[in-house]
Amino acid sequence: MQTFIERESGKEEDEKVSPFAKRWILAYVSFFGFMFLYATRVNISVAIICMVRSATSNFTSDDNSTGLNVTSSSETIVDEACGILEQAVSTTQRGEFDWDKPTRSRILAMYFYGYIFTQIPGGWLAGRYGARRVWGLGMFVNGLGTILTPVSARLNLYVLYAVRFIIGFAAGVSFPATHSLWGRWAPPLERSKLMSVCYAGPHVGTIVAFALSGYLCANGFDNGWGSIFYVFGAGNLVWFGLWMLLSADNPRKHKFISEKEIAYIEKKIGYKTNVKTRSTPWLAMAKSGPLWAIILAHMCNNWTNYTLITVLPTFMKEVLKFDIRQNGVISSLPYVCHSVAAVLAGQLADFVRAKTTLGTTKVRKIWQNAAFLSVAVFLVATGFVKCENRMVAVVFLCAAVGCMGISKGAYLVNHVDIAPKYSGVLFGITNTVATVPGMIAPLVAGALTPNKTAEEWRLVLYICAGFLVAGALIFTVFASGDLQSWNDHDAIELEVIKDKNTHKYVVIENIKEPEEEH
Repeated sequence: MQTFIERESGKEEDEKVSPFAKRWILAYVSFFGFMFLYATRVNISVAIICMVRSATSNFTSDDNSTGLNVTSSSETIVDEACGILEQAVSTTQRGEFDWDKPTRSRILAMYFYGYIFTQIPGGWLAGRYGARRVWGLGMFVNGLGTILTPVSARLNLYVLYAVRFIIGFAAGVSFPATHSLWGRWAPPLERSKLMSVCYAGPHVGTIVAFALSGYLCANGFDNGWGSIFYVFGAGNLVWFGLWMLLSADNPRKHKFISEKEIAYIEKKIGYKTNVKTRSTPWLAMAKSGPLWAIILAHMCNNWTNYTLITVLPTFMKEVLKFDIRQNGVISSLPYVCHSVAAVLAGQLADFVRAKTTLGTTKVRKIWQNAAFLSVAVFLVATGFVKCENRMVAVVFLCAAVGCMGISKGAYLVNHVDIAPKYSGVLFGITNTVATVPGMIAPLVAGALTPNKTAEEWRLVLYICAGFLVAGALIFTVFASGDLQSWNDHDAIELEVIKDKNTHKYVVIENIKEPEEEH
């Protein structure tokens, strides 16, 4: 069966990619969304250092203006373990809580306990009702919960647990929803480019959160640490307004897009982008080897990723002996490298796919191995660096986290390669499994480092490296970049041609008819 839809006049050949095309505008707005998403996720990793009372201090007094315990220090400190003479700046620390290390680990992990519940539902809801509202609502709740964090912490520890759980629950729809979005917006040979820009946002958010949180902790209002949550929560709410104005579930729903761009996208994707998924081939997905390769690679990636984003500031303090002013900036440097590498890796992956005969499968596997194996090497090397050479450790960590960005051209976009119509659900499935490390990794890191020694932290890094090597091997054996047959079980194929009489685009919809029963 064929139906015809007229489009405005224009050339039939592929359009030149414009950085102001609506799909690229969508990538830029999504980038900032993920920046705020991760800023509100990881800011507590720095804030918690300021929230907890210091174990030692020069003198203690009561601040009558706030009723808080205030500790001050203004002496020169010799760190014998590092052989470094540190000149301590006159500081005032306003720690309010006496949380032990297991409690702090539970606070960091509580986000992921909520996050895991909305992965598959987030992808399914986005495919059914549209990613714009699903992600928008999640980000609104995320921002509001972040603003309420200081109040909840001062009210009761269990209220703080609940708020962090709700923030994670709301944020959990983000990646599945945007994967569903890109299944409808990203032409095949632009997928790595568009998605690498979009997913560079989390790491820029980590950079901003680490750097700005360290500054606000020392100089901000509401005891310093409180301002961290107000600033990032407010930014999240501002982004929500822009998202609702500038985004759309699919090209046909966008208010400002040209008919030419709609025709181009649908011709390249191969199906009508405003068609809702009517059913999901769950059984076929469960039997899919390429999907299992993504699941396990995603899980191995997240063990390392969540370990670093939750405990890296603590590692910088306990092992490398950076103070809080240095800590935020130094902790953010690896994610600067990651953001640059992620964008370049995505651009290069699509260039290689378009200009060589390697094909999508080989490109994804090469990129994944380059990412995981190089990160493993640098993490192991970091474990051997002594404290007196701490800047060498920082360089190795920058290289490790930077190389993780290469995977933005590999497993992270592979969902859209194998089944673009169900990419949101697929990401929900893979990220559900991959969120388990987020729940466990901070607890493991805390349990393995009770004495805060370099030897204890070395084991944490070795475990991360082991996961990465295993992930690289599994992805090499089972991954694929080919479209899976179960993606097309209710497909609508499109062909875009130019009408010779009207000089307008014509989209021909070839809807597969069900086979007759005999």
